[in-house]
Amino acid sequence: MRLYIAEKPSLGRAIAAVLPKPHKKHEGYIELGNGDCVSWCVGHLLEQAEPGDYDESWRSWQEQHLPIVPADWQLKTRKGCHKQLTVLRKLMKQADELVHAGDPDREGQLLVDEVVHHCKVAQTKRQGMKRLLVSDLTPAAVTRALGQLRSNRDFVSLSVSALARSRADWLYGINLTRAYTLQGRKVNYSGVLSVGRVQTPLLGLVVRRDLAIESFVSKPFYEVLAHLTTEAGEAFTAKWVPSEACKPYMDEEGRVLARGLAENVAGRITDQPGSVSSLSKKRKSQGAPLPYNLSALQIDAAKRFGFSAQRVLDLAQALYERHQLITYPRSDSRHLPSQQHGDAPRVTAAIAANSDALSQAVEGADTSRRGKAWNDAKVDAHHAVIPTDKRGAGGLSADERKLYELIARQYLLQFYPDYRFDETKVEVTIGTGLFRAAAKVPVEMGWKALFPQKEKSDDEESANLPQLSEGQSLHCQRGEVVEKQTQPPKHFTDATLLAAMTNIAAHVTDKALKSILKETDGLGTEATRAGIIELLFKRGFLTRQGKQIRATEAGRALIASLPESATTPDMTARWESALESIRERQLSYQGFMGPLTEQLQALVSGARQHLPESLRGVSAPSRRGRKGARSSGRGNRSVKGRKTKGKSPA
Repeated sequence: MRLYIAEKPSLGRAIAAVLPKPHKKHEGYIELGNGDCVSWCVGHLLEQAEPGDYDESWRSWQEQHLPIVPADWQLKTRKGCHKQLTVLRKLMKQADELVHAGDPDREGQLLVDEVVHHCKVAQTKRQGMKRLLVSDLTPAAVTRALGQLRSNRDFVSLSVSALARSRADWLYGINLTRAYTLQGRKVNYSGVLSVGRVQTPLLGLVVRRDLAIESFVSKPFYEVLAHLTTEAGEAFTAKWVPSEACKPYMDEEGRVLARGLAENVAGRITDQPGSVSSLSKKRKSQGAPLPYNLSALQIDAAKRFGFSAQRVLDLAQALYERHQLITYPRSDSRHLPSQQHGDAPRVTAAIAANSDALSQAVEGADTSRRGKAWNDAKVDAHHAVIPTDKRGAGGLSADERKLYELIARQYLLQFYPDYRFDETKVEVTIGTGLFRAAAKVPVEMGWKALFPQKEKSDDEESANLPQLSEGQSLHCQRGEVVEKQTQPPKHFTDATLLAAMTNIAAHVTDKALKSILKETDGLGTEATRAGIIELLFKRGFLTRQGKQIRATEAGRALIASLPESATTPDMTARWESALESIRERQLSYQGFMGPLTEQLQALVSGARQHLPESLRGVSAPSRRGRKGARSSGRGNRSVKGRKTKGKSPA
């Protein structure tokens, strides 16, 4: 008997639907017509044991117990999951062959692997286990995936990476949360100071941004515009480029701070001759943006619809599981396997059937076009989030439809030609001064035809330039001084906070580390980012003011009480880089965990030596905001009612 172990019941049902009938439905599994069975987990059936499960004395929070480092790691069955685990244990014992059908990501790999190991399945059976990678729940896609089973041994390093992440987060979160909470009590702070590898640097980003805005002092700066005409009377404007001699009067951003200097330049160029000293005109093209991964989808949906990261994830999960209209949403890839290009006619036809708003866009799509999105070298366990070929979107809510059409439009862009434009850059000399102007003129809208004009890219120039030639004589009618004010940074929103999490290198302080970070490194993972943001709101450390995300008083005090190393993304960046190295078989589990375990003592000692005075007199967040944190000190508990991949702290 072959046993398929899916991550969730919805996936289990989708697998069973394309396998031999008739089916017999039992509690917790489906028996197929050929005697094989399909069963499932319900998300995580197992979770890391709590400190008190290892040692009864560790239930109480005491300094002398720290650091807590289990000698032999244990898992325990999650509440309400005993029955399903029993079903799986019995079926695994009866099965001749196992097929791992967890979600196609790091946590999905570990989720099923840990159940198999926990139930002490024979090694020979584990060695022969197959891996089924399903990223689309439609029957055709599941059938195709079943024909491409791989050995589960190919994914051992992915599972080890997830295991190392889970245990390392547990060690860091449990020990530092307890250490700093105990210190907080010494200054009469009654709340739990939840510290996590991801949530704390994320809170630190918000706190530092808030403080930078509050301490910002606006100052005036000055630009000089030359209003020019050609001999034929055609007018355009060019902006002054200050010379090296002006540097003493400029800030580090190259802005002129001295009004007198700007006025002097404007006066000297008024009613003076000039000439075109340099002219370049190039035909350029811009390819369509790639299909979405989860973070890119969350960022765009936040900008367009004001959806929170968690809202986007919830909607995407519904489109994937319940409606089967999109592929696996928790993906970090923005590319597609080459073989999927052949599905384009069916997928685009389904889009037209599901969305009247996109039917015209489907008509203009050339599905024979193969752009940069199709790249096998950049696709591993999962691919970009795209629509499926399923027709029937009548049951969608308004928000589900918005998200579906956003994903569908991004997919359709891949079948449109490049956006082509002429870019003209001109330099004008007036006396000894240099002035520049530029313009972009669309030649062929290409994929941009699918966007309303109001969504024009920020980098598109609005200035119009007349026909010019190098050496051409001009006349400066007048110089104009334009006074502007420096602007503070903006408060984070859902979109910009997610963008910051995905572009961690921009916020890393260590220059050496910044230089080696890969594009894919980020704060948290595709599967966890939304939950971590929500966690900080739930704990009372973040709050919303309209679209703005700000730190609360308790959130600020927490960051002020911690060492800088705990509040910046540098350490997390190193961890993610190391975890990726484990996945790529370049680093061993012990090579990562050994040094971390050794560092724990120093981290705990550092906490003991620092009294968090910033918390004195600060009220802890409401009890509702701290629910789920008091007992374990974990840094990443799941939001009630939602599955959070990876229950260990982050």
